[in-house]
Amino acid sequence: MSLNAELMRRRDAAVPRGVGHAHPVFTAHAENAELWDVEGKRYIDFAGGIAVLNTGHRHPKVMAAVAAQLSHFTHTCFQVSPYESYIALAERLNALVPIEGPAKTIFFTTGAEALENAVKIARAATGRAGIITFAGGYHGRTMMTLSMTGKTSPYKKKFGPMPAEVYHAPFPHAPFGVTVQDSLRAIDMLFRADIEPDRVAAIVLEPVQGEGGFIQAPDELLIALRALCDKHGILLVVDEVQTGFARTGKMFGIEHASVKPDIMTVAKSLAGGFPLSGVIGRAAIMDAAEPGGLGGTYAGSPIACAAALAVLDVIEEEGLVERANMIGARMKARLETIARKNNAIPIAAIRGPGAMVAFDVVKTRGTDEPDAETTKRVLSMAREHGLILLSCGVYGNAIRLLVPLTVSDELLDEGLDMLEMALAA
Repeated sequence: MSLNAELMRRRDAAVPRGVGHAHPVFTAHAENAELWDVEGKRYIDFAGGIAVLNTGHRHPKVMAAVAAQLSHFTHTCFQVSPYESYIALAERLNALVPIEGPAKTIFFTTGAEALENAVKIARAATGRAGIITFAGGYHGRTMMTLSMTGKTSPYKKKFGPMPAEVYHAPFPHAPFGVTVQDSLRAIDMLFRADIEPDRVAAIVLEPVQGEGGFIQAPDELLIALRALCDKHGILLVVDEVQTGFARTGKMFGIEHASVKPDIMTVAKSLAGGFPLSGVIGRAAIMDAAEPGGLGGTYAGSPIACAAALAVLDVIEEEGLVERANMIGARMKARLETIARKNNAIPIAAIRGPGAMVAFDVVKTRGTDEPDAETTKRVLSMAREHGLILLSCGVYGNAIRLLVPLTVSDELLDEGLDMLEMALAA
């Protein structure tokens, strides 16, 4: 039995089946955009820990910042004895975000925790309970964020009932037959049939749906939602957990649009692989909760804050915002070439801003008919060639590319060669 197989046997015996895995290989070591399993096989990483590693595995500057923090202290709990790195990081994010006027930031540990607290803050600031989100959106696995997530299987299966006062509207996407006007009419119907607008605290959405298939919110939708929120005193909350920190060719995904949110949630690539999330919003809104109403034992870990400060330095010093656009253009050009080949599995709808790129595996060239089974085979074949990929999408037929933005051109091209081999018919 191979070492990976033996570890998988132990995993099955010791770990609940509810936590899934994309690939049956166990990582032993990783550097930048490469990882090696316990059997010594090397892989190019096009998953990036699900968009966590925009600055790559073990970036030297991030590791040095963490080592320096470890030499001082690992934990005090910010609510007990605070530390400067938390404040310094909040100051930098407050200055970076596209939010109107003075901003404030609070830190947590996970993306779901950030969304939970964004809801708490929105409810405290408005005195309202209702939350509107979108079908296909993903906001986490805690009970409140499960309610907000717009996909039942596998996330909500067996876990109901969901928390109340959360409503979903369809997300505009041409292959699904949903227009911006359809989405806006659905929200109007919610106002008439389920919840009056003056009971809605927030409208929450991803500027580019992640698990939903890398579907970008049209500017027309965002402009209309901003106007709707302003008309009814609703807060516009943008979930930047997957889109943040240079991935989309902007520092934040919402910067592709012409609107500014009231609150943003961040996580994933914020701290280069160390657990850290945040809620950033207009100062008056962020101050709505009473002292002691927000926080967490590990929230804003000093180790993660040190890592995040280094991540922001790396993004700026290495020009990763522009690098994302270059990587994305290179990936899309290669995918367009593959899509035209008669000896390749049919793919369609190559999309996504910056280096947040996805495409669909379809049953017949020139159609939108999803092929989830073939998608699974492509991921398996890519792994055999030495490439780690992830799928996503409402129908499980989208393949997303989330290579670290620090990848070299040579390694990127090698990974795309492996992808092309995996897509051979």
